[in-house]
Amino acid sequence: MIYIGSDHAGYELKLAIIAHLESEGIKFVDCGGTPEPVDYPDIAHALCEKITNSDKGILVCGTGVGMSIAANKVHGIRAAAVSNTYSAKMSRADNNTNVLCLGGRVLGGGLALDIVDIFLETEFGGGRHAERVAKLEQ
Repeated sequence: MIYIGSDHAGYELKLAIIAHLESEGIKFVDCGGTPEPVDYPDIAHALCEKITNSDKGILVCGTGVGMSIAANKVHGIRAAAVSNTYSAKMSRADNNTNVLCLGGRVLGGGLALDIVDIFLETEFGGGRHAERVAKLEQ
């Protein structure tokens, strides 16, 4: 399952991502967000509590940084604030990230959707990276 949430600064981009997921037939759960002011740690925590082994999440705030900090406080979450396609791919392939954090105030819609697609399509490479990711869980 894909979970998605945003604060007020990421709300418009979240709506664009939702429209994109719907157009691709990708099932998702909207974990909240509103154009009215909301605290990003609350949204991040609510979303991350839902993530299990095969799930992924997408969080959107102004820069993606606040959401990534908040998300990484939840045990088992490996969140990355991503602003380019290469980092999206490598965050999955090498770091097995399960939450993508995007910045609604710093990314254009086209690039953001490309990042989402790459994040969702890229598999974890395992191998030597699996040992490193395991150390993150300790």
